Parts: sequence; C-alpha cells; structure tokens
Amino acid sequence: MMPNATSAEPSVQRDELANRLAIAVGRINRRIRPSGPALSYGQLSALSSIVRLGPMRPGDLARLESISASSATRVLAGLESQGFVTRTPDPLDGRASFIEASVPGEQAVLMARAERATLLTGLLADCDADDIHRLTAALDVLETIGRVHADRPTD
Repeated sequence: MMPNATSAEPSVQRDELANRLAIAVGRINRRIRPSGPALSYGQLSALSSIVRLGPMRPGDLARLESISASSATRVLAGLESQGFVTRTPDPLDGRASFIEASVPGEQAVLMARAERATLLTGLLADCDADDIHRLTAALDVLETIGRVHADRPTD
C-alpha cells in the first residue's frame, strides 16, 4: 500500500501520478470495452454494482454510480427491458422498489468481465517479465484505490 504523503514529498508528484494514471486507465479502459451492443458502459457499470452488492433501491444505485436519479431511471429501464434486472416492491414502503440482477444479468456481467480479461491479456502479451512483476506489485494499490470508492456507503 502507498505510504501517506509526507512533507518531503511534494503534492506535485502525486498530481503528476494522478494525471498519468487517469490517462493510462482511461486508454486501457477504452481498449478493453466489450464489443457487444447489448450493454452500454453505464448499464454494465450499474449492473455490475447490482450483481456485486445485491438488491438495492434505484436512489442507492444513483448515488453509488454518481449519476442523477433520472439517469439511474433510464439505465434501469434499459436493463429491465433486456431482462437483466427485476424490480420488486419494498415491503416497508409501497412507493419504493428494489432492483435485483436476474440470472441473465449476472451472466451478462460475467461474460463482459471475461471478454475484458481476454482483451487485457492481449494487451499484456507484449510486456516482459519485469513489466509483469511491476504490474503485479502495483495491483494491490490499484485494488485498494478502486475499493475505497466502490464500497463507500450510500446515505
């Protein structure tokens, strides 16, 4: 895990790291997008969250995905029309509902993840053993950074 910033470490170095990392992650992400037309990036992200975290209210999904309630409604409508999620009424609040991934939704997420992993394997093919070692060493930090925001509670 990365050490905390110290007075001997200028914030400019972290800013430069953040800039380079954002560019690299963005480029990699574009290169490993699933090719199938079934799910947009937003739909796949939302569906992955629902699969990972289980049934949730649409408002909770909107906060988790950092999108507006109306955007969440559109995303969920698309997922529901494709049979990837189901909606059940909240037994405690008749005005609210819970969204849950269906079996086809879970399978769609698994297939998208497998396709992304295959595409990433292709990108890694040109890396030498030292590159692979450095990427492996950085993976714990990257997973921690990703988890910090993905597991953030929604109020």
